[in-house]
Amino acid sequence: MALRNAVMAALLEGEASGYDLAKGFEASVANFWMATPQQLYRELERMETEGLVSARVVQQERRPNKRLFSLTEAGLEILRAYIADVPAKPTAIRDELMVKVQCVDIGDADAVRTAIAERVERSTAKLARYERMRERMLAGRTEDEYFAEADRIGPYLTLLGGMAFERSNLKWGETALKRLDQRAARQPVPPGP
Repeated sequence: MALRNAVMAALLEGEASGYDLAKGFEASVANFWMATPQQLYRELERMETEGLVSARVVQQERRPNKRLFSLTEAGLEILRAYIADVPAKPTAIRDELMVKVQCVDIGDADAVRTAIAERVERSTAKLARYERMRERMLAGRTEDEYFAEADRIGPYLTLLGGMAFERSNLKWGETALKRLDQRAARQPVPPGP
């Protein structure tokens, strides 16, 4: 998937500056796509050149003027074609931590344990943030009420996917830490010099 598709998906929420989009990216599509602000700004410039987004300048008194981007009809058509296209293959996982875990038996198990604990901590924080987003989206409604009443359900469905991913990270991380601790407890520590 190209970054432009994720940017266009975020712009479905409405007009946004590059700064707002970067912040909103964290709140709306971060559960399935990550990008730096620099990547977003470069992509917005390319998309504007290609006519997929348009920008208007908003004058500001105490700050530099800002540009607000919105999808053009051409951008919407590209996005519609994209969603109609069947993905060629499943997402490939490329996770550096998994490579380190694969090698834990020959190296510094404490370093690997620390990395897993940090992943658990990040997933816990993300899950809490996603839960706050979920509560804001539901606004006191049940999920059934939300799905019956909301104008757009895609953001909620992707949020559920992000939550499931982080719960999976937590479950795996907790299991891995438990097993590493069990392994460390049964192996005697070699005597020091």
